[in-house]
Amino acid sequence: MGDHHHQEGKELGNTVLAVCGKGGVGKTTVSALLARLFSRRGDTRVLLVDADPAVGLGMAMSIFPERTVNDIRKEIVSTVREHATDSLDLAASVDYKLMEAVSQNGRLGFLSVGRPEDEGCYCQLNTLLREAIETLSGHFDLTLIDAEAGVEQVNRRVMRSVSHLMLVCDPTPKSLNVAETIRKVAEEAVNYRRLGLLINRARDEREARSLASRSELPLLGWVPEDDAVRSFDSSARSFLELPDCEALQAVEAAVLGSGFLEI
Repeated sequence: MGDHHHQEGKELGNTVLAVCGKGGVGKTTVSALLARLFSRRGDTRVLLVDADPAVGLGMAMSIFPERTVNDIRKEIVSTVREHATDSLDLAASVDYKLMEAVSQNGRLGFLSVGRPEDEGCYCQLNTLLREAIETLSGHFDLTLIDAEAGVEQVNRRVMRSVSHLMLVCDPTPKSLNVAETIRKVAEEAVNYRRLGLLINRARDEREARSLASRSELPLLGWVPEDDAVRSFDSSARSFLELPDCEALQAVEAAVLGSGFLEI
């Protein structure tokens, strides 16, 4: 259930998982829990992509990169203005710059989109971010993307090469509607293989199942409120140090126990 097959575009052998949903539902927390889960698997090379200009994932992981995708965008713009290079050289140097912008932490790589100064830069930035995801994901077993809130990045095909789409909502109909909208847009704009719904901050299974029953989205699982997560959030401690806890177990059951991800 929730499988979906697009034939066009290249079929990526590696796994690219995007965490999407309405603002405020806890996508960054879920992404950080996933990062913590996979960082402990010694054989898995993971690339974390903070694709949200609000740059919360870096903070949750205590990773503060020196360069962002937006820094590279600015360098490209000034190079092109000076006509200092031909397009082939430029393409090669962009790939190199993107690789260079990945912060390494053991088997974990981290790339941040950064925050552009004005609205006009978002289109260029999204194009470069899409290229970064498609170029860099080949070097990792799993690429994990904390997407910008809402539907815009999916609509602009930034997530074109995503193989697994995780839609996060909280126990509100409004956030479920946003998840439904993202799914509709993704039908056209994303070559995903699997899609599922994760309900965050649910009081209990009954509340989660009652909400899920209003939707045809396949339910992966639900994540309870968790004091360990709350205390790590409020004290800005790295989720890489998070001890085993209910929320972590729930995320593991949702992505691995359900067969959603096979890594």
